Amino acid sequence: MSLNSFGHLFRVTTWGESHGPALGATVDGCPPGVAIDEAMIQTWLDQRKPGQNKYTTQRQEADQVEILSGVFEGRTTGTPVQLMIRNTDQRSKDYSEIAEKFRPGHADITYWQKYGIRDYRGGGRSSARETAARVAAGGLARAALRHLAPEVSITGYMVQMGPHKIDRERFDADEIARNPFWVPDAVAAGDWATYLDGLRKSGNSVGAIIEVVAQGVPAGLGAPVYGKLDTDLAAAMMSINAVKGVEIGEGMGAAELTGEANADEIFMGNDGQPVYSSNHAGGILGGISTGQEVVVRFAVKPTSSILKPRQTITKSGEATEIITKGRHDPCVGIRAVPVGEAMMACVILDHLLLHRGQIADAGGRIG
Repeated sequence: MSLNSFGHLFRVTTWGESHGPALGATVDGCPPGVAIDEAMIQTWLDQRKPGQNKYTTQRQEADQVEILSGVFEGRTTGTPVQLMIRNTDQRSKDYSEIAEKFRPGHADITYWQKYGIRDYRGGGRSSARETAARVAAGGLARAALRHLAPEVSITGYMVQMGPHKIDRERFDADEIARNPFWVPDAVAAGDWATYLDGLRKSGNSVGAIIEVVAQGVPAGLGAPVYGKLDTDLAAAMMSINAVKGVEIGEGMGAAELTGEANADEIFMGNDGQPVYSSNHAGGILGGISTGQEVVVRFAVKPTSSILKPRQTITKSGEATEIITKGRHDPCVGIRAVPVGEAMMACVILDHLLLHRGQIADAGGRIG
């Protein structure tokens, strides 16, 4: 299986399976001298790990990260950083009944059709468990951003669960960390808890939409045509297991706007820098950052492993029915929030390094 790496200069390769002994990431291209230790990365992994409340899978994993290389005396050396997370609470027997069956809506069938072999124990590489490695790499990327561009901050939150959306008029950033859904709307958090409780108890699942915002991103990151910042952001978010849609800024909604409404008018600010009347572009024009907030949203499909009977086929082509036992997220979008933040951090850092290497201080001045 190839193509397990992403990034240009800051390059991340993830490895391992959901029910294997361990999983992790090899990060190449991290600048030297970045202050980092396991506790710093653990902060982000603790936000993603399973079993923290009744709204996520009850698999109990500490997700304890180990740094095996690339760090000396608390700082990166510029050599590859190897990050490992051991699996400690696998229950592979939960999947024995589906070894010969394909779960509808799951990658079981396509992995089999492509490779002629699949790891049915939780899905192997197609499992959401793979994202733990991304969050670990994202923790390293955040540390590097803090070292190179401390003005950059990244925040993710859920804006929709199933048909239920937040009310932007009630947006409260402080609320994000106060509820299990990472939602910036206290009223929505209460309503969603009741809604998801019903789905969870019935053995069903639901999808979600996550929004990730990067503030303090300097203007000029990205390149025209094939090196666009939004191209790499879209690819990064779409590569997350269970993601089925990505949009930047106004996204699909831009199709409903006129040119007059969609135009982010430009003015000179008091600090001598351009300011914009709005941000329909999501902080990116022509694939290059504008200096505004970079805004990305992605849609996560409902968890495929559910206790509802579904019709399917076996590997031999026989019709059958399937019910997936085990411990699964009723809304995997909840734990996708820190994953989206991690991918944003990796892409922003990668493009910052590309920009520094090619352009340095040669950009155009305004005023």
